Amino acid sequence: MIVELVTFSAPAGADWEAILADARVTIPHWRANPALVRKHYLLSEDRKECAGLYVWPTRAAAEAAHNAAWRAAVEQRTGSAPTIRYFDLQMLLDNDTGTVTEWSETGDRSVRPVP
Repeated sequence: MIVELVTFSAPAGADWEAILADARVTIPHWRANPALVRKHYLLSEDRKECAGLYVWPTRAAAEAAHNAAWRAAVEQRTGSAPTIRYFDLQMLLDNDTGTVTEWSETGDRSVRPVP
């Protein structure tokens, strides 16, 4: 599993509600992507930087979703080019479900209850 962190500047002068409204418009696009496992919409405390934290099965899926056309659209919509970083997801603690999920280096997954 891959975690992708996408950051970009918030549109100049946009407040919480304007940024949230803009994010809501993207929901149908991301819901339609069958490879996307999860997306978190993030906003820095100073309201100057937005981020998306995505969970994907592979880096190829992440890169396909964030192609050149998508990057250009973000830059046009927000006024800044996105920065993208990738991380291997090793372990996920989910307090809502009371589980810990671990992935091996080869991608095997194991889930167990939180002790």
